[in-house]
Amino acid sequence: MQWTKALESYSFYLQLEQGKSKNTIDGYQFDVRRLARYCETLNKKNLPLTIDTETIKEFVYLLSKEVQPPTQSRIISGIKGFFLYLQLEGYRKDNPTQLLESPKTRKTYPDTLSTSEVDALIDGLDKKGAFAFRNHCILELLYSCGLRVSELTHLRCSDLFFEQGLIKVRGKGDKLRWVPIAEETTKLIHSYLDKRMVRKCAKGHEDILFLNNRGKELTRAMIFTLVKKAAVRADIKKNISPHTLRHSFATHLVENGADIQLVQHMMGHASITTTERYIHMSQQHLKDAITRFHPRGN
Repeated sequence: MQWTKALESYSFYLQLEQGKSKNTIDGYQFDVRRLARYCETLNKKNLPLTIDTETIKEFVYLLSKEVQPPTQSRIISGIKGFFLYLQLEGYRKDNPTQLLESPKTRKTYPDTLSTSEVDALIDGLDKKGAFAFRNHCILELLYSCGLRVSELTHLRCSDLFFEQGLIKVRGKGDKLRWVPIAEETTKLIHSYLDKRMVRKCAKGHEDILFLNNRGKELTRAMIFTLVKKAAVRADIKKNISPHTLRHSFATHLVENGADIQLVQHMMGHASITTTERYIHMSQQHLKDAITRFHPRGN
């Protein structure tokens, strides 16, 4: 079995049996393709059904010189999943990655913004552009509802249930969840919808909430660029991305006493463990306050 055929089968498995999203599947395939490209540079044939543990260890060793431990750990995890699939489906009797260990990584917490920094970021948007108001709504929605970028770009007008104060969000694996939306954000989106009605929508994009200048769904890269430019205008030195607004959403909820299980639901986390890191971030916030402001903090 060639790498291309094996990856195609793995993709169907992830989509149909595991219910993984397109972005997740693309990420897994990207990691395995990296191994496949390495195998193509070797003199001997190393195909999915014949590659051995030593060859994979050599690949991981070279990988350790090129990427940071967190990236290395992610790639190893993707490769392990691929060979476990081959074993479960009976393509291989063994799993050459079974004893492969991921590098130890230092636990880090994502950057977040204070509420004043969120306000500054939104104020930092270009106010004169044709899509200035749309961009304002995008940042407000990312922060006030804690959305992932892909969830925001796929959001439909028919997903808005303003009378109930909720929006319907399609998360990872196409799982649906209901997220409350603030009254002020609702007013902004209502105003945006009035402006959106006069713009032409491309065929098949009529129900998409946020559109580009061609009347089509926005790309992830466009949202990333939007946030980066706003951060520069606001003179925010932190290395932020659209996901920073999502982290800030969860952190501010926890800091103000929100129940962790409610935060888990609103974030769309499959495991409570993922959400619990925001408790640790909140505790760190308190420790920093002691260090900075208490007479015995130093």
